Amino acid sequence: MLESYVTPILMSYVNRYIKNLKPSDLQLSLWGGDVVLSKLELKLDVLEQELKLPFTFLSGHIHELRIHVPWTKLGSESVVITINTMECILKLKDGMQDDHESCGSNSTNRSTTENTKSSVKPRRIQQAAPTDPDLPPGYVQSLIRRVVNNVNIVINNLILKYVEDDIVLSVNITSAECYTVGELWDRAFMDISATDLVLRKVINFSDCTVCLDKRNASGKIEFYQDPLLYKCSFRTRLHFTYDNLNSKMPSVIKIHTLVESLKLSITDQQLPMFIRIMQLGIALYYGEIGNFKDGETEDSTCQNKDTLGNFTGVGDETRIDMQYKGQELYSQQEDEQPQGWVSWAWSFVPAIVSYDDGEEDYLGIDSPSTTQQQKAQTLKDPIVSIGFYCTKATVTFKLTEMQAESSYYSPQKVKSKEILCWEQEGTTVEALMMGEPFFDCQIGFVGCRAICLKGIMGVKDFEENMNRSETEACFFICGENLSMKGLTYLTNSLFDYRSPENNGTRAEFILDGAHHKETYTEIAGMQRFGAFYMDYLYTMENTSGKGSANQQDVSSGKSEDLGIVQEKSTKSLVIGPLDFRLDSSAVHRILKMIVCALEHEYEPYSRLKPDIKDESEIILNPEEMASLEEYIPTRHTSITLLKCTCTIFMAEFNLLDQLLPVIMGEKNSSNFMNTANFQSLRPLPSIQILVDKINLEHSVPMYAEHLVHVVSSLTQPSDNLLHYCYAHCYLKIFGFQAGLTSLDCRGSYCLPVPIIPSFSTALYGKLLKLPTCWTKRSQIAISEGIFELPNLTIQSTRAQTLLLQAIYESWSHIGNVSSSIVNEALMNEVFQTIAIWM
Repeated sequence: MLESYVTPILMSYVNRYIKNLKPSDLQLSLWGGDVVLSKLELKLDVLEQELKLPFTFLSGHIHELRIHVPWTKLGSESVVITINTMECILKLKDGMQDDHESCGSNSTNRSTTENTKSSVKPRRIQQAAPTDPDLPPGYVQSLIRRVVNNVNIVINNLILKYVEDDIVLSVNITSAECYTVGELWDRAFMDISATDLVLRKVINFSDCTVCLDKRNASGKIEFYQDPLLYKCSFRTRLHFTYDNLNSKMPSVIKIHTLVESLKLSITDQQLPMFIRIMQLGIALYYGEIGNFKDGETEDSTCQNKDTLGNFTGVGDETRIDMQYKGQELYSQQEDEQPQGWVSWAWSFVPAIVSYDDGEEDYLGIDSPSTTQQQKAQTLKDPIVSIGFYCTKATVTFKLTEMQAESSYYSPQKVKSKEILCWEQEGTTVEALMMGEPFFDCQIGFVGCRAICLKGIMGVKDFEENMNRSETEACFFICGENLSMKGLTYLTNSLFDYRSPENNGTRAEFILDGAHHKETYTEIAGMQRFGAFYMDYLYTMENTSGKGSANQQDVSSGKSEDLGIVQEKSTKSLVIGPLDFRLDSSAVHRILKMIVCALEHEYEPYSRLKPDIKDESEIILNPEEMASLEEYIPTRHTSITLLKCTCTIFMAEFNLLDQLLPVIMGEKNSSNFMNTANFQSLRPLPSIQILVDKINLEHSVPMYAEHLVHVVSSLTQPSDNLLHYCYAHCYLKIFGFQAGLTSLDCRGSYCLPVPIIPSFSTALYGKLLKLPTCWTKRSQIAISEGIFELPNLTIQSTRAQTLLLQAIYESWSHIGNVSSSIVNEALMNEVFQTIAIWM
């Protein structure tokens, strides 16, 4: 009798996404225990409606689908769903901004989705089987939960392609498998119990290859580039914690991914396309193209007289967090409004750990006593922790050139040459969120370095026959070595054996803004990582003392609800001790990559809107004015650099006339390549700059446009309101000093000769936002700056001045550097004081 309960559930999911299936044939095959379906076409419209992506599916098909149901051991063995070769092609939706900004489009999409759902639900009720009196109460629910919690999904040969302009981005995963595991993360048949309200899963990805190629006007790829990522394997651990056995959705969700080795390769032709893909993600992230916020209509985006409510409400800074609609995402009612496009990622979480409300229709169960409790639970936002961890990452930049075969009719091939390599160890990307009121993202890594490879622009400075040391090739070092630092980057992750989840205890999370800042300080971040640490924190607090702001009120954008909401956004970045060596090899490679990044004709996804003066007068009542004076949301950014050393060497070769014109926006048709043999200059004089600490702080109003329109319309705005209408910047430099040094043939530096003794300075500046709104107030300063320099001393002898001049001229004069400029006598005279002292 179990077949009559389980079969409709499996059939519904298969029939929902696949075209032209005969339910009768599928049902008979399922009852036999195995189903094999070949050459299946996916329902693209259903996928687009449910995923709510800003993309449209051009095609989607499955070569083979296998379903294995162990009917005799359903309570101890997993249902296995195997997909062999699944391919989907996507593109950005055409005119999606117009579609999603219009009220009619939203209502049409909503009605279409409701019609689709209503057509599915009656079919479920018709297929529902009567309750079997031989089965004990609650047995069916328990069995269904065990079956769903232990479903094993295997995908062999997953192919995803995205096309835009001349870009073809393809992702190919040889194998991906999701299965349930036990406490030690080994494969097991598990279920939640009263003593262990935890469900664990693992997803293994094998041989992931990412390609980025350029197609011609006919849509064909003439030359295939090297893969961005080639056969990379990684694993993901999922940990779900429930409050009780009746909870349909977990209260804590942890999804952590670990990559042991990540090797990326980017050519000069791929770099503009790679940047284009990143810009697309950022534009979608901030809603600069298309408007995908849930339930948003044209009226809610228009400017109205209630500007106060708008700029204290939903804005593009919080769009990152607002698109994660916990209440809508975890609601189990099928007549809910469509989710925003960002929510598609989260929709897979409940699909893995829970089953639909429609399954109760299959079972013929009506339990009103538990329905209210479950619905109340869906209103509570779960705590979601997402982490990405990489032990070692390598990014190699390559230059390509066309190479013809010996035969005239043979096609041309692309030959690539490595010029630059970036190595990074102990990388961590973590995000913690709880609905809309709290979002935190932390990024850090233990150490990194940049290395010159091969040659650049015809200069064979690091070819194998040059026999130059690795120390000379490395021009940037930051942080520590992973072998000395340990596995601190995995702290409290699901891959850390010391984490609470791996020791049978429930993890505690800091979800209070003040407590978060006290715990995750710059010192704590650098102790964990060492090279780089970033903490982005966004909080939304309800000043009425009733807890976090109601999500429905926030998403509706009503001023009367949003008046009590206080938003805060802070970003803190810390960069640890670093050593930056700017020699000819490093400078030319960096500038060459910049030139390659600029060589494209892509139109920007969004353009800056011109400052338009809103002539409508805004009148605020006393309560609105008091609320405005009390709190104005701002974005605050802090960047700190610790123990920086920058060494500027004399140029050993100078081909900047080939690079700088392109960077400055000029077209350079010259293809000159240096053919002279590279000769390293030793001793090589240089300017060495040391700084103990640099701190940059920047603050800007979160909703500048709305704020300025309000304040500029006031007759006598207060100094406090005027203060927040500016962008403020503070720069502080501590312990700045500079001197002359030289690099000998052994790779050692001589003791620096001081030119500028240690000093400290500070700079403050502010810039008025939207100055066109203040044309009638000439007394309002557009910008203001304050520079503070207590003392500054520059000391230099004639020989030292000549050496400084020689270093400058080596970079300003084009061509090869003459060693006669810096003779041995001049070097001895500059560094004679050190020689005498030694």
